[in-house]
Amino acid sequence: MNPSSSFPAGLAADSTPPAGIPEGGLWDGIDPDLARRTLDRLAIVEERLRAAAANADSLADQTSRHLVEAGGKRLRPVLALLAAEFGEADREQVVDVAVTVELTHLASLYHDDVMDSAPVRRGAPSAHEVWGNSVAILTGDLLFARASLTVAKLGPEAVRLQAETFERLCLGQLHETVGPRPGEDPGAHYLQVLADKTASLLATSARLGAMYAGCSQQVIDIVAEFGELVGIGFQLSDDVIDLAPADSATGKTPGTDLREGVVTMPVLLLRERVLGSGIPEDAALLAAIEGDLGDDEILADVVARLRDHPVAAEAKRLASDYAERAVRLLDGLPDVPARAALTSYARALVERAR
Repeated sequence: MNPSSSFPAGLAADSTPPAGIPEGGLWDGIDPDLARRTLDRLAIVEERLRAAAANADSLADQTSRHLVEAGGKRLRPVLALLAAEFGEADREQVVDVAVTVELTHLASLYHDDVMDSAPVRRGAPSAHEVWGNSVAILTGDLLFARASLTVAKLGPEAVRLQAETFERLCLGQLHETVGPRPGEDPGAHYLQVLADKTASLLATSARLGAMYAGCSQQVIDIVAEFGELVGIGFQLSDDVIDLAPADSATGKTPGTDLREGVVTMPVLLLRERVLGSGIPEDAALLAAIEGDLGDDEILADVVARLRDHPVAAEAKRLASDYAERAVRLLDGLPDVPARAALTSYARALVERAR
């Protein structure tokens, strides 16, 4: 493929970015040359993802391509590509990095959907809904294997970082499943879960992108910490999205987390208020949240009440705080167009909840 002409199907260099690009302002005001380079390389990543998901076995081929072809934001490849802009971004290894981190993310989604009993992923039925839990889990394992094959080409340091990230992904899921230990602060426990389950792979995406573009250690450390903070902010904003009205552009069904009993930051903040103040209205809302939300009308009422409660705004502010902490880190990077792009990236991920 000629990189200069590798835009996704139907995309011109000056057109609106496709759905696979982060929304909410990332492309507003971004340097046009940087936007074109990133879109070019992202198109190559897309081709490589499809090739990596392909399998000679017809069943494995069908199941592995299921989520790749469903699309997605491609947040991790985009971050890797932008981090590489502080070095030699056109190195082939940078594309390998972008493919590796997205394959790892896709693999984890197969497992997450089984554990969460999620019926839909990216507008399509979840793999376990189509083929059953065992096939979905094994497909996730297959994609992890493909990610390992890709990262192995980068050498032992990349393999080590990939393994450490995979460990954090598993620990985050484990700690979320078990919950905080007796005496452990629930809020701190929750933030650590977010750091491990989501932020770890974003941090690794940025770290490996900068590493294999030949960046200095200072740049590598900054973009990795940036990815960690942005990842936590991103997941906190997702908690608020769960409360968004049904006609919003978020694409998420309101109250999904509440109905599934998933603990989110607004609920944790509400529990703190109930313990601290004992306001009857807060206690009544918490009791409703922890009650039976199987009825759609009851769920809609609880969602609306929580959305209008001060804890929802507090969770938004917390998400924004993490994004702004990430942005302040960028002052230590060279003043190149990618720095402004990373600022837009950080803010876009949290502002999507508004």
